[in-house]
Amino acid sequence: MSFPRCALLWARLPAGRQAGHRGAVCSAVRAHCGPFQGALGRVPALAASSSSASGGSKAPNTSLFVPLTVKPQGPRADGDVGAELTRPLDKNEVKKILDKFYKRKEIQKLGADYGLDARLFHQAFISFRNYIMQSHSLDVDIHIILNDICFSAAHVDDLFPFFLRHAKQIFPVLECKDDLRKISDLRIPPNWYPEARAIQRKIIFHSGPTNSGKTYHAIQKYLSAKSGVYCGPLKLLAHEIFEKSNAAGVPCDLVTGEERVTVEPDGKQATHVSCTVEMCSVTTPYEVAVIDEIQMIRDPARGWAWTRALLGLCAEEIHLCGESAAIDLVTELMYTTGEDVEVRNYKRLTPITVLDRALESLENLQPGDCIVCFSKNDIYSVSRQIEMQGLESAVIYGSLPPGTKLAQAKKFNDPSDPCKILVATDAIGMGLNLSIRRIIFYSLLKPTMNEKGEKEIEPITTSQALQIAGRAGRFSSQFKEGEVTTMYREDLSLLKEILNRPVEPIKSAGLHPTAEQIEMFAYHLPDTTLSNLIDIFVDFSQVDGQYFVCNMDDFKFSAELIQHIPLSLRVRYVFCTAPINKKQPFVCSSLLQFARQYSRNEPLTFAWLRRYIKWPLLSPKNIKDLMDLEAVHDVLDLYLWLSYRFMDMFPDAILIRDLQKELDGIIQDGVHNITKLIKISESRKLLNLENLSSGPQALLSEASKGQARRMRITKAAGSKTTEPASPGAGKITLASRLVQQGLLTPDMLRQLEKEWLTQQTEQGKERAESGTPLKGLRKKKKEPTSD
Repeated sequence: MSFPRCALLWARLPAGRQAGHRGAVCSAVRAHCGPFQGALGRVPALAASSSSASGGSKAPNTSLFVPLTVKPQGPRADGDVGAELTRPLDKNEVKKILDKFYKRKEIQKLGADYGLDARLFHQAFISFRNYIMQSHSLDVDIHIILNDICFSAAHVDDLFPFFLRHAKQIFPVLECKDDLRKISDLRIPPNWYPEARAIQRKIIFHSGPTNSGKTYHAIQKYLSAKSGVYCGPLKLLAHEIFEKSNAAGVPCDLVTGEERVTVEPDGKQATHVSCTVEMCSVTTPYEVAVIDEIQMIRDPARGWAWTRALLGLCAEEIHLCGESAAIDLVTELMYTTGEDVEVRNYKRLTPITVLDRALESLENLQPGDCIVCFSKNDIYSVSRQIEMQGLESAVIYGSLPPGTKLAQAKKFNDPSDPCKILVATDAIGMGLNLSIRRIIFYSLLKPTMNEKGEKEIEPITTSQALQIAGRAGRFSSQFKEGEVTTMYREDLSLLKEILNRPVEPIKSAGLHPTAEQIEMFAYHLPDTTLSNLIDIFVDFSQVDGQYFVCNMDDFKFSAELIQHIPLSLRVRYVFCTAPINKKQPFVCSSLLQFARQYSRNEPLTFAWLRRYIKWPLLSPKNIKDLMDLEAVHDVLDLYLWLSYRFMDMFPDAILIRDLQKELDGIIQDGVHNITKLIKISESRKLLNLENLSSGPQALLSEASKGQARRMRITKAAGSKTTEPASPGAGKITLASRLVQQGLLTPDMLRQLEKEWLTQQTEQGKERAESGTPLKGLRKKKKEPTSD
């Protein structure tokens, strides 16, 4: 090879690498360039510089780092430069070198200094080895080093800089850990709201139980102010304050995720606005702001919205309404902003009594009773049993449209309506004015979601029990005294204990990453999925002891659902923040379809949506039909929510809202006849009230598990367990107990009896055919039974 050719090839090496490789290069290049400094000599310096990257912060959860694919290099247009400078590599020799490199303890320790724990080190090495072995030609620098190692002119450790370079390619987070930590630093959140910090706000905490008048006093200040904002936890509450304000002659707009209503004829913004807490503006100045149910600042999923409102609202006075459990935390948070908190305590306006006797049977129901269940199946079961006793009941649960909830509440409250019983979930705890005399807890077990997003079944908390029990005997209702009890005797002592426990103080407030923070993360990790970005953000995030990062499982669920659809990051983020019920397959598939239409730049028109939901829809004929209609209502909610973020792509919000009102009426008719739907569903086997589709054995197993769980909870709470009754002393059969608990209906019991008798008859025939009589019985002439 001529000297000019050698010099040309050598010149193609990056400047930093020309002095960084020792190798058996051609003699002409050696003569002119001299010997090369070994790569190993640079490793200690690199290791020293890495200490600053990993020191002082918690170690990241490397299981969240998803490796990217680095494709092997194909043939180059200018040929294999490394082979021309040295010689072609022997792949077998190279494999031995790589295996030796992998087993070196020094290399593994060095990798750990750069954030490569055992898992990442192994993944990076596998990728590195595949890249080396499968590439048609390698970069000149690594080719030369591998060639030198083959001739013992370099040490195997000299591969480390190239290995590290490859590791950072497949795990780009290793390259920018410091930047990511800065972006995800969620400490000192008051500094996020400069407008609020520019004014001295007066914080007034209205503390008291349900039905104490705390919200009333805050709203009076809101109505008398020159301008104000009300932030509520539910659309129903936002609507209620919106209507009260305008009825009192105070012009008030309404802002929720799915709806915007302006009352001024010219469309100008009114001086007052009633909104859901997520929708409040932290840049608009107000004289008075009201934040309702401030204790929800601890909510694992939505707490961030209350934190944002508390720290960010630009109001001269901020009135907080909620439980006393939040006073200490709010005081601490306001101390960091330099603002004092004035606490005003309120007592319940009407008395409430915990009864000494459980209901025990639905035959003991009285007008004004409300049975609180924590599952739809219990709602259906109890409603059916009440109907079988000739009584009429109203039904309220979380997934019903707001209009249907209000219609059912109005039906129950109407003294002239024959409906005197209410069956509801804990959805009655907020947002509905109900005339309830007695609250009856059908169960004290409620499915909950912990901080990790895992589903748990636990006894209700003191806060939840007080919130629900407080709905009995409200000041404005026809019942001036409230009563509380349970359905079953074994739950009553536990209920009393729960209600008598002090409410645990709230210790931390929720936070949530913003779209801007996620965009900055994506800038550093451009090939990472949004779901994975969220995981890494939460893992890298740093918060003060008074805060926590809210659970983002629903966000990640939506992100994974639409991951394959080409959308910009900002648009993808908005779609993922859309509130959907991920338990509803039709709603989830609708989010996917909406995102796909958006990506094609095809507007979702009224005509398109009518075809999509197959409008017109018929009245429900069974429970499944009713649930399908509820899912369609949620899809229309999703459309309206997106229409205020992407008006050009979801242009027909007004027409869709009219359609939704019509659908609400259809659902109201279905709920009005819910017991008929349940009856039809049972007869057609479309409804299984406790998902007991495995026959009698599974039924009894579930019953025994439920009883054992009740016993464990009672023992854990320190209450006395009920001793089994002695024979003849008011003995309750297993069948009657299962019926009382809602695990069996009389129809199911009769069906089980028929199946058992049929099974016994078939077994008897089999034994008779085999000549084996039943043990303890003689064959004799069949006699008529007393039955």
